[in-house]
Amino acid sequence: MAATSALTLTRRARKVNRLLAERYPTARCELDFRTPLDLLVATVLSAQTTDVRVNQVTPELFARFPDAASLAAADRADLEDVIRPTGFFRAKAASLIGLAQALVERHAGEVPPRMADLVTLPGVGRKTANVVLGNAFGVPGLPVDTHVGRVARRLGLTESEDAVTVEAELCAMVEKREWTMFSHRMIFHGRRTCHARRPACGACPLASLCPSYGIGETDPERAAALVKDPDAPDAPPARAGGVGTTGPTAWASAER
Repeated sequence: MAATSALTLTRRARKVNRLLAERYPTARCELDFRTPLDLLVATVLSAQTTDVRVNQVTPELFARFPDAASLAAADRADLEDVIRPTGFFRAKAASLIGLAQALVERHAGEVPPRMADLVTLPGVGRKTANVVLGNAFGVPGLPVDTHVGRVARRLGLTESEDAVTVEAELCAMVEKREWTMFSHRMIFHGRRTCHARRPACGACPLASLCPSYGIGETDPERAAALVKDPDAPDAPPARAGGVGTTGPTAWASAER
């Protein structure tokens, strides 16, 4: 079978973006934040858990540690106790204290608006940096999380399992001004319709474009029953995976 041309993939990606914009007009970052630091901290916490669970933790966290200086000076045990529900709390606490100290020492306590600076902070990879750039600073970025990668592969836009490679491939297809919103829409679609285990193929607005159509439920009524409310956040898991039993290596693998 001949490989799909770059032009065909670009056209498919841009049509996907248009259709998802119609399906999810309220697509947005689902982490609650007021400042770039809030979003940076929340995004670090979001690894291997849901935005819902992070949003349950951050009001107390932001109240107790409102700026980089207070977070840098945080008592490790106190911080771990606050963020424990998000899982991997020991590794995340180390990263939060480390990144806050780096912000104080290198950036006068402010979150830098540049990818090159952000990825030097402890616990911050390209995905987290892109989230902060796109949503806190208005700088186009295309974060590739589990949902974006899965949906992109199912749509035949990429074959790669590597988040950095997928990011580069999608950025080459989608208009730069659309990078941030394209990521939000893909995440919404992955959470609401194109589920990991049982995608709602029969209720999918991308069905006519998708080479993977049929891997999930194709009956329109049964598929519609699988679709989550577009305005409902991702449901929290039954348990926070790995709480108290995981180490930094396993958690860090989620951020590349």
